[in-house]
Amino acid sequence: MRTRPTLSWTPTEDLPPGTTDPGPVADALRAGGVLVLSGAGISTESGIPDYRGEGGSLRRHTPMTYQEFTASARARRRYWARSHLGWRTFGRARPNAGHRAVTAFGRHGLLSGVITQNVDGLHQAAGSEDVVELHGSLDRVVCLSCGAAGSRRDLARRLEEANAGFEPVAARLNPDGDADLTDEQVGDFSVVPCTQCGGVLKPDVVFFGETVPPRRVERCRELVDGATSLLVLGSSLTVMSGLRFVRQAAQAGKPVLIVNRDPTRGDRHAVTRVALPLGAALTTLADHLSIPLDGGHTS
Repeated sequence: MRTRPTLSWTPTEDLPPGTTDPGPVADALRAGGVLVLSGAGISTESGIPDYRGEGGSLRRHTPMTYQEFTASARARRRYWARSHLGWRTFGRARPNAGHRAVTAFGRHGLLSGVITQNVDGLHQAAGSEDVVELHGSLDRVVCLSCGAAGSRRDLARRLEEANAGFEPVAARLNPDGDADLTDEQVGDFSVVPCTQCGGVLKPDVVFFGETVPPRRVERCRELVDGATSLLVLGSSLTVMSGLRFVRQAAQAGKPVLIVNRDPTRGDRHAVTRVALPLGAALTTLADHLSIPLDGGHTS
C-alpha cells in the first residue's frame, strides 16, 4: 500500500500564542539581511486559495502525487484536464500588496533573498529578483523521458487545439492551478506528448511525494547561512521542504519570525508569530519603515 505524503498537521504541544504586534518584524527588517520564505498564504489575496488555512483546498481536495502522475495515464489525463482549465484563471492572477511589499523591502536593501514555496510566479511579477522557486513554476513544463523544457503557454495552445470545445465549468481552483472537475467533465480529454521525443510531459513543479532537486535545496541552505534572520510569510510549514530551513536558522541562532494567521509547525522555533492577514501586515510594516509601495503609495 502506497503511503501518502504529509498533507496536514495538528499541534501536539502548547505553542506560543500569536500576536498582532508587527514590531519585532519591523526591527528585523531595519537590521537588514532578512531572508524571506513565503508560502501559499501570501497569494490568497490574488485569488489563489491556500492549502490549509480557513477554507483551504485540502479540506476538499487531495493534490496529485508524483507517484500517481507517473504510474497512471488516467491520472495524467485527469490532471491535465483540470490543470488546463485552471491555468486560464491561474495565469491571470496578479501580485497583491504582500508581493509588492516584499519587492519594496528587497529594493531598499533589507532582504538577503527570497525563497518561495509557491508555483505562481507572483513574486517575480511584482518585481522581486533572484527568487528561488523551491517547488518550481507552473510557467514551465518538462519531459520525463528526454528532459526537454518548454513553455506552459505553448502547451496550453497545443491542448486547446487537441481539445476543441472543452469548456467545462470548474467548481473551484486549487493552489497548484488544478481546477475541480468531475470524471464526467474530464471525459476523454486528450493529453499531448513531448514534441521532441513523444514522452510524458509534466509541469515543472515538485508534486507531493516528489523530492526537491538537491542543488535547489543546497542553494536555499546557503541563503539561510548568509541571512541575519528568517521571515516566514503565509506558510503553515507543514511539509519538511520549508520547515527544514526554519530549523536550520533556529539551530544557527538566527531569529525566525513568522507572519501567518494560524499556528504553524515552526512556531516553537520562532521568536514571534504575527497573526494578521499578510497584505495588511506587510503594508503596515512598509508604513512603519517609510517604504513606499507602487512608486510612492503605501496602500
